[in-house]
Amino acid sequence: MEPGLTSASVPGLAPGTVAVSGPGAAPEPAPGVAAGLVPGAAVDSAPGSVAGVVGEGPVVAPQGGRGSALVIEVSDHHPERVVRDDGAGRTYDAVEYGRGLRLVSALSDAWGITYRTGTKTVWARLPAETIPTAEAAEAYDGERALRRGQRAAQILAPAPRRSVQDQDWLNRGALSFLAEASDLLGGQLDEDLVAALTGQLVVPRLADWCAVWLEDEAPGRAEGGVVGGPRLARVWHGSENRMEELRRVLEKDPPDLPDSARSGPVPMPWPADALGAKAEDGAALAFRLIAGGRPLGTLVIGRAGQDHFPDEITGLVEDLGRRVALAIGAARQYARQATISRVLQRGLLPGAVAEIPGMRSALVYEPCDKGGPSGDFYDLFPAGDGRWCFALGDVQGKGPEAAVVIGLARPWLRLLAREGYAVPDVLDRLNQLLLDDATETADAAARALVADGGQGLADEGPQNRFLSLLYGELVPVAGGVRCTMASAGHPLPLLLKISGEVHEVAQPQTLLGVFEDTSYRCGTFELRPGDSILCVTDGVTERRNGHRQFDDEDGLAAALTGCAGLNADLIAERIRRLVHEFGAKPPEDDLALLVLQAE
Repeated sequence: MEPGLTSASVPGLAPGTVAVSGPGAAPEPAPGVAAGLVPGAAVDSAPGSVAGVVGEGPVVAPQGGRGSALVIEVSDHHPERVVRDDGAGRTYDAVEYGRGLRLVSALSDAWGITYRTGTKTVWARLPAETIPTAEAAEAYDGERALRRGQRAAQILAPAPRRSVQDQDWLNRGALSFLAEASDLLGGQLDEDLVAALTGQLVVPRLADWCAVWLEDEAPGRAEGGVVGGPRLARVWHGSENRMEELRRVLEKDPPDLPDSARSGPVPMPWPADALGAKAEDGAALAFRLIAGGRPLGTLVIGRAGQDHFPDEITGLVEDLGRRVALAIGAARQYARQATISRVLQRGLLPGAVAEIPGMRSALVYEPCDKGGPSGDFYDLFPAGDGRWCFALGDVQGKGPEAAVVIGLARPWLRLLAREGYAVPDVLDRLNQLLLDDATETADAAARALVADGGQGLADEGPQNRFLSLLYGELVPVAGGVRCTMASAGHPLPLLLKISGEVHEVAQPQTLLGVFEDTSYRCGTFELRPGDSILCVTDGVTERRNGHRQFDDEDGLAAALTGCAGLNADLIAERIRRLVHEFGAKPPEDDLALLVLQAE
C-alpha cells in the first residue's frame, strides 16, 4: 500500500477512516475498523513493529451491481506488551483499552488472526457500498488492487482461485510448511498448546477452520469425570466471529471414527448451523491422530465453497497429523513423568518445618529442574527432650539417583536424632549407611551383569552416592539457644552477630559416603537474641557470572554483613535476590538456604 492512502482512494469507504502503512506508522484517531485495529497494535507493540496493509477486491453486489470490499491487515512483529506511557511517566488507565477488537467485530463482516513465524496479523474485511458497474469500471484499478491486496487475497480468495493457489503453494512450500510445523511442535510439553499451534498451522493455509479433539486420559477432565473420551481442546476459524458458535455446535457431536479410519481422512457433516444462514456449503474431513499405535485424538478441517478437498491438501494434512500426534504423545509422556516427580518430591521433603521456641526460621528452596527431583533437601524437626534438629543437604547428581539418597538420608537422620544420638554419631552412622547401600547396589548390579552375559549394564558405571550435609542440634537455654553443628563436605555456615560481625561456625570435613574410617566432629556455640545462622547449598556459593562465582572473595559473607538488623525472612529474601541478580542468566543449579535467628 502506498503511504498516505485514505478513504478517498478506496471506493465506498466511509470518510474519516485512516489506513496506515510502514514500520511504526502512527495512525490518527478515526472511526471505523482501521481505528480499532491500528491504535491497539501501536500502543501494545514495540516501536517499529506495526505495519498496516489495505487491499481492495470485488464482491458480488445485489441487483447485479458490482461492489468493492476493503480488507485491512495489521501485522505485529514484536508481540510482547509494553507499559503504556504518555511520555511523561504517567501510565494510561487500563479501562480505556481493550475495545478495539469489539469495534472490529461489530463493523466488519469477517475478521481473524493469522500467525506466521515471528509475525501475528490481525485482519478485517469491510464491505463497501454497492457501486454501479460503469462507475466501478472507471474507479477500480484492478492492477493496483491486486498489488495492494495480495496478502489479503491469500486468506480471503474465493474458491475458484484457491485451487490454483493450492497447487502453486504446494509445489513451492509444502516441505517448508512441514519443516515449520516440526520446528513449532517439537519440544512442546503441553498437549493443549500443541492443539492450539495446530490450529494456527492449518488456518488459513490449508482450511477455513479446524478443530482438535483429544482422547482425555486425566481423571476428572473429561465430561462427567470419566477417564477417557474425546475432549474438544481447540477450535480455530479464519474469522473470530465464528469461533464460539462453531465450538458450541461441534461439542454437541464429537467425531466417532471407526477403527478402519486409523489412516486416511473420513468425511464429516458440514456444520452449517455454526457458519450462518448465508454461509456457503463446504467440505469437512476428520483425521485420526495416532502415535505408537494408540489413538490420541482427532483433527477435523473444513473448507467453504468446495465439495471436496484436493488430494494434495489431504496428503499434506495427513503428514501434519502424524507430527501433531507425536507432539501430543511426547507432551503426555512428559506430563506423566512430571506428575510422578512431583509426588516423589513431596515425599522426600517435609510438609512443614517445625517452629522452635525462642527462634525464627526462614527457608528458600528453588529446584533448578521443575519437572524432576532436586538434589537439595532440608529438614527441621523436634528430636525430643527439648531438642530440635535441622539439616541442609546436597546429593551428588539429580533425578532418581538423588531421590534414592534423600529417601535414605532424611528418615535416618530423624530416627537417629530421636534415638538420642549426638551430632557426630549421627553423621558417622549415616556415612556407614550410605557406604553399605552403595556396596549392596554394586553387588546387585554385578550379579545382573553376569546374568545378562555382560551386556546391557556395562555402560552404567559405578553408582556413587555422595552427600554433603550440614546437620545441627538446637537447645533453648537461658538467654539464647545452644547450637551444636557439623559440616560434611558442605559450604560452611555463617554466623551473623547482632553487632554485624560475620564468621564461619564449623570446620570443613569429608563428604558422606566416601570413606569408611572417617570420624566426624562438631562444634558448639550459643546464639544470643538477634544472632542469625545462614546455611546454604552450593547453588548459592557457586552461582556464576562469567568466570566469577558469588562466594569469590568472601562474597556471601559480605552479602550477609549487609543484612544486619533484619529478621530471618528479610535475610533469606535479600540473599536470594542477590544470588539471582549476580548473573544475567537464571541459576543453573538447585538453590536452597536456611536462616535460623534467635529471638
